[in-house]
Amino acid sequence: MKYLIDTANLEMITKCNDLLPIAGVTSNPSIIKKEGKIDFFAHFRKIRQIIGSEKAIHIQILAQDSEGIIREAHKILDNVDKNVYIKVPVTPQGLKAVQLLKKENIGVTATAIYNKTQGFLAMEAGADFIAPYYNRMENLDIDAADTVASFANMINAYGYETQIIAASFKNMAQVNTALACGAQLVTMAPDILLSALAVPSIKKAVDDFDDDWKKIFGNSSICDMK
Repeated sequence: MKYLIDTANLEMITKCNDLLPIAGVTSNPSIIKKEGKIDFFAHFRKIRQIIGSEKAIHIQILAQDSEGIIREAHKILDNVDKNVYIKVPVTPQGLKAVQLLKKENIGVTATAIYNKTQGFLAMEAGADFIAPYYNRMENLDIDAADTVASFANMINAYGYETQIIAASFKNMAQVNTALACGAQLVTMAPDILLSALAVPSIKKAVDDFDDDWKKIFGNSSICDMK
């Protein structure tokens, strides 16, 4: 079970990397748009510096034909680093590109998955990760939980090495359901993850503990104890 954050904001990445046990960063053009016209490759090299070499970066291509996807993938790998996972939407041309990229041992995340067939084909094509869009499926009246569970069942039944990065969430309830259904990883906007730790009841419990301690020991801390 691993958590990734879906953002390109350097300040937020620094904050989450410092506070939380995140496994990496994912992005797409819509996420990058929020940061404005960045120096693309330099920006992602900064992200790598922040999170370190052991954590994952997933960057999405723009090309829609397999040849263009391959070119963009190599451009990213040459200008960020060789450990980046290339995000490829699961279309016919995308599936062709996934197979070609895997022949070169390039890490691939198959993304923009809305149905079971896309996920099954991406597994068979050799994708390292598949990214089903949880909330977007629910908006289309597709059973997102069942879809994620079906992917997990197929991986277990047939021994695929593909892992599930569930994506597109609007709240932590969806995130936790995706994990319970078999997703090995989840990626979400940092605010969703941080909001789970900002519940007023948590702060009240911590404040109550502090008050009870002070009633007995005053302002002395545990470190003051002998």
